[in-house]
Amino acid sequence: MGKVLRLDESIYDLVTRHPEITGIMVELGFHDIAKPGMLQTAGRFMNLSKGMKLKKIDPETVRQAFERQGFTIVE
Repeated sequence: MGKVLRLDESIYDLVTRHPEITGIMVELGFHDIAKPGMLQTAGRFMNLSKGMKLKKIDPETVRQAFERQGFTIVE
């Protein structure tokens, strides 16, 4: 399987494994991820599912943005 992202995996783990997703996430509205220290702190307990709910971002929009970059999101 190619580049797979799990909704319940911490943002820290996702970015550590796939650093290129930082840009995708910023474009989607997750601006805090680019702030110094946020990935090391909040990123360790925040996951993609929680982040979408918190930022009120449509899950289908997120899925499409990642798929355009070659990622697959799984539950």
